[in-house]
Amino acid sequence: MPTTLITTPTFARHSALPWQILEENGAGPLRPCADAALPTAELLVHAAEADALIVGMDLITAEVLDAAPRLQVIAKHGVGVDTIDLAAAQARGIPVVCAPGSNSRAVAEYSFGLLLSAARSLTASHTAVAAGGWPKLFGPELHGKTLGIVGFGRIGRLLAGYAQAFGMRVLAHDPYVPDDDIRAHDAEPAALDDLLARADAVSLHTPPDPSGTPLLDSARLAAMRPGAILVNAARGGLVDERALAALLCSGHLGAAALDAFATEPLPADHPLREAPRTLLTSHMAACTPEANQAMGAMVAEDVVRVLAGEAPHHQAR
Repeated sequence: MPTTLITTPTFARHSALPWQILEENGAGPLRPCADAALPTAELLVHAAEADALIVGMDLITAEVLDAAPRLQVIAKHGVGVDTIDLAAAQARGIPVVCAPGSNSRAVAEYSFGLLLSAARSLTASHTAVAAGGWPKLFGPELHGKTLGIVGFGRIGRLLAGYAQAFGMRVLAHDPYVPDDDIRAHDAEPAALDDLLARADAVSLHTPPDPSGTPLLDSARLAAMRPGAILVNAARGGLVDERALAALLCSGHLGAAALDAFATEPLPADHPLREAPRTLLTSHMAACTPEANQAMGAMVAEDVVRVLAGEAPHHQAR
């Protein structure tokens, strides 16, 4: 019986369906850690017996692949595959699959929630009231403001609709999406630097640069409109986090709401922990029961297909 090694603690957390798909097709799921991601040292040990891997934010490197001689397929329990060495997998003839679209609505809704909460200081008010205070915190209305969306795929398009329902204007930057497609969603195409200069709020929905260079480095962050709000529910590597903290402390930026960080969990000495007007959450934008079931079922079905000698439906390129 083939063995499917599951390293992510959120797999099938809210639905038995993904487990059933694996078990009914003889894919022998094994999950050594129920409450946390599998540590790298343990991953290398358990990989030796794996015919399939279902992973979360784990780094799947050439070293991991070399430790898994039986491996036939890698499945990302999610969408972004930037944590997987695709070239190394391809060189070994191992397909990498993911679950495109499975969490788009969850992430788009969460991103808009981050924006609204950051604009109106909802968490700061909650913290103060819980501690016995009763502050009157002022923040801007979103109606009439401009939202810049960087990355106009499924999530960016859903977010644009939510923003427009609140009366916001939308700028969109995505070098892979034709301008006419952007306009078809009532958004205005814009170059990245133009978007940053004009937007009252910016939300990131694009993968990081493979080189590790932040898309929003210190210069681009400083070029954002004074008082602007930054939302990042994509990847931490997109933002120079130290520069962001400095610009929040200086008052140049109005607020930042982040669900993704370059190092996770967030280190105890990270400067954003002390920066003003920040909202920090634990990479949970995709955490809805609906998305959890969809992600799990999609990757489980593709794992079963590959183990049966069939082509997967959602192979990453």
